[in-house]
Amino acid sequence: MTISTSHVSVMISGGFSGAYAALLPEITRTSGIAVTTGSGASQGNGPHTIAAQLARGIAADVVILSREGLAELIAANRIAAGTDVDLARVGLGVAVRAGAAKPDVSSVDAVKQLLLRARTIAVPGSTSGIWLVNDLFPRLGVADRIDARMTPRGSDAAALVAAGGAGLGVLPVSEVLVAPGVDFAGSFPPEIQMMQVFAAAVVAGSTVIAQARRLIAFLASPRAAEAIRRSGMEPIAA
Repeated sequence: MTISTSHVSVMISGGFSGAYAALLPEITRTSGIAVTTGSGASQGNGPHTIAAQLARGIAADVVILSREGLAELIAANRIAAGTDVDLARVGLGVAVRAGAAKPDVSSVDAVKQLLLRARTIAVPGSTSGIWLVNDLFPRLGVADRIDARMTPRGSDAAALVAAGGAGLGVLPVSEVLVAPGVDFAGSFPPEIQMMQVFAAAVVAGSTVIAQARRLIAFLASPRAAEAIRRSGMEPIAA
């Protein structure tokens, strides 16, 4: 399940993509590993999730996605045993259309009132959006009073906000910060925060396991920590 023995093929979801893009030039320069990159959602339905792409035979040596999505791949025997490594964690933040006034998100009540005022909320149809729709919105008592629009990816949720199709978006902070046409309004308060862990692993059947492990080790190393922080995530020490 690899493109070539001289390449490592990576499939990545949106949360870690900002840090990965910043680190990729150094990875290729210092390791000599040639990398090709594809993308997919950590979880959810449809043909573009990482699990769905692997199931239909799309090549990948390394996957980088939410720990929840990785757990599903491990259960499906898609991951080489013992190769999974946690890389970073990130909370949920609010995206508003670029130039719009930034709302108060400092308390649970402030967030609840913001959701009710916005009415149309864009969320990713992946790990964080599933949690928002199934857990947080019902817990806040707003599930039947707002229109939660689940998009295939976090980038799609941000694009909907940028185009004026949703009053705001709720998605991982690291995805808000790299999305065009939106501004970061702030993170959810701790009482209603979901801290998502993003992890990497080698795909079962890869023929470049040593190179794949080296790439993952770099992403988990102290050399990667500053780029991870700049992307809005917190690195997890190896």
